[in-house]
Amino acid sequence: MESLRTKRDDSTSLALSRTMLAHDRTLMAWVRTSTSLISFGFTIYKFFQYLREDRPPQDVERLLGPRGVALVMIGIGVGALVLATIDYRQQLGALRERYSAYGPFRGSIALAVASTIAGLGIVGFVLVLLRQ
Repeated sequence: MESLRTKRDDSTSLALSRTMLAHDRTLMAWVRTSTSLISFGFTIYKFFQYLREDRPPQDVERLLGPRGVALVMIGIGVGALVLATIDYRQQLGALRERYSAYGPFRGSIALAVASTIAGLGIVGFVLVLLRQ
């Protein structure tokens, strides 16, 4: 009887570990996608800024010029990453609450990376917004 209980506990512990790692992989997929959107948006802005350096300034501001496209892409990237991080924290919080007997739970490197990329994305958004 005791070995059956130990086997179930081990099985649950391993399933919990796999689930937490799956959440980490999902968050890292969001980090990759968001990083692509943020960097592509910033690249579009800088590329068109470079092309306009040798031309006289124009008074006409388009509704959605290169700067607008860059702001939209960076905003979507940062927004998606923030929402993915919030969801990640909620999902892991629910797992930790439900399976607290299987703790202590490790910290997440994926969460640290997501927070860093989100911070850099916000900096990029502000730089484009201020036309730096």
